[in-house]
Amino acid sequence: MRIGKKVRMARIFNRQTKRTVIVPMDHGVSIGPCEGLINTRETVDKVAEGHGDAVLLHKGLVEAGSREGGRDVGLIVHLSASTSLSPFPNSKTLVATVEDAIKLGADGVSVHINVGDTNESAMLADLGRTASTAEHWGMPLLAMIYGRGPMISNEYDGALVAHLARVGAELGADVVKVPYTGDIESFVKVVEGCCVPVVIAGGPKLNSTKDFLVVVHDAIKAGAAGLSVGRNVFQHPNVTQLVQTLRGLVHDDWSIEEALDFMKIK
Repeated sequence: MRIGKKVRMARIFNRQTKRTVIVPMDHGVSIGPCEGLINTRETVDKVAEGHGDAVLLHKGLVEAGSREGGRDVGLIVHLSASTSLSPFPNSKTLVATVEDAIKLGADGVSVHINVGDTNESAMLADLGRTASTAEHWGMPLLAMIYGRGPMISNEYDGALVAHLARVGAELGADVVKVPYTGDIESFVKVVEGCCVPVVIAGGPKLNSTKDFLVVVHDAIKAGAAGLSVGRNVFQHPNVTQLVQTLRGLVHDDWSIEEALDFMKIK
């Protein structure tokens, strides 16, 4: 790994554990200014205070989310987008470049790909080109890859998710983000079949913090390199405490009992 990429990866991934807690906040483009993202800087502050490893933002929110003091937190700039108002919401398009991210001081970039969508070929081409550019500049690339399209009946199917993770690795991503399959045994196979670190997505907002923590705990046991979770974190009533708990699960190998005790959940 080139030194530039190695230095940037160390700002996103913990040097000792080789794992990460990432909180994406790119939802404003997809669904508008939702709960938890009205004041971006305030939410970034809460994540940083909880010792999260990185936040993920679109280029226009980097200044709004930059911290004026306190603990630093890694920055990933998201390069692709679509809105829920589109007749084709799963068709992502590039809206920023690796060079834009460099100018903004980013530690990494991310691209979203929906495999199975009718526009899959264009999104795969975007991923391939972005991976080449990111490699040229020594910029870590996170590929968010989901199975969404007319041929896909269950986006959490273990074989499908293993395929998604492998697509990201084979096309040049340094880190792959995929849905959790729902059980340790099937997710072990996802991790084993991918040549780069795998982090889990959060999916729809869960009603139970306990259920969310169990998912994270089990994913780590299955070999996940951490998580990249948005709404289940930034819409929580106590973002900082939750991020501290996630850090315990991801970096300190907490048991689920330790996590629930820290959150004061029975």
